[in-house]
Amino acid sequence: MGQRLHFVVDPQGWCCMSLIIFVWLYNTIFIPKVILFPHYEEGNISVVAVLCYYFCSLFCVASLFRASVADPGKLPENPEIPITEREHWELCNKCNMMRPKRSHHCSRCGHCVRRMDHHCPWINNCVGEDNHWLFLQLCFYTQILSSYTLILDFCHYYYFLPLKKENWDVFVFRHELAFLRISAFMGVIILGGISRLFYTQLMGIFT
Repeated sequence: MGQRLHFVVDPQGWCCMSLIIFVWLYNTIFIPKVILFPHYEEGNISVVAVLCYYFCSLFCVASLFRASVADPGKLPENPEIPITEREHWELCNKCNMMRPKRSHHCSRCGHCVRRMDHHCPWINNCVGEDNHWLFLQLCFYTQILSSYTLILDFCHYYYFLPLKKENWDVFVFRHELAFLRISAFMGVIILGGISRLFYTQLMGIFT
């Protein structure tokens, strides 16, 4: 399985990735500042909950970058075709190169990809034979982080004890409700979309 670096020059993909990174940064900064650290200082949660959130966040962004720069299975310009597999290869009518069956030509990347599933603008890369497992990892960690964020948003208002030492002079705490509503909205949107995509991917693998 190839692990070569692969970069796609696509402004639309860069915009989509920038949006994902913004959502990740937003929650990684404000959720600990508004919920985790204050409740930890007052003894409402343990340090394990704080560390788990940061680990989930780290795994999520690491899998995003790995999926975005990993080679999805790009075919070389002059591929060596084994004699026993020549009947399973065909000519691409877009790039005029021989490719194995189940390969597809990506118009955004400009080349054929082995077992291409789709081109994902959110990682600015194709999902193919060599990075499909990385894409599934990204979906899995994103579901965990989104679910964890929504649980913390809910518990902050309906389960945890009220904070005793809130610094209302700090901008974050003066606008706490707005920050957490934005966080919850983003969490619901991302969790719904990623869960549906992850389920579709798994069903495709199983069938």
